[in-house]
Amino acid sequence: MTIDIDNRQALAYDEAIIIKVAEQAAEREEDPDLINIGEVSVSIVDNAEIRELNREYRKKDVPTDVLSFPMDGYVLGDIIISMEKAVEQAQEYGHSVERELGFLVAHGMLHLLGYDHMDEGGEREMFAAQKEILEAVGLGR
Repeated sequence: MTIDIDNRQALAYDEAIIIKVAEQAAEREEDPDLINIGEVSVSIVDNAEIRELNREYRKKDVPTDVLSFPMDGYVLGDIIISMEKAVEQAQEYGHSVERELGFLVAHGMLHLLGYDHMDEGGEREMFAAQKEILEAVGLGR
């Protein structure tokens, strides 16, 4: 899997977490083509940039933690993560920034893979998949 990472903000983070979690999400799908030729773009931004994107694409004028923009085929799409939000939420939830970043990558990847949490069944399935991915890479609770 090709994972392009674009860091557009100043806070430090471990790029290896993004790669491990994205690869684990792809492996979970058990699709050899996805694992071998799949592509995803991950942009790490600040609250101002994600707020602008959230306003433009979701009509919500607030910063959010993660946005996903799916595409077709093995070019899965784009994941945008606010590192500022990741730090804030890690403190709020009492876990590491690495775990929060991993969670946001897993959440974004699952959206690109077609998962959603718009109803109770979809939410259960997506959150179980997130938990499985995070545990597999050593970021479980």
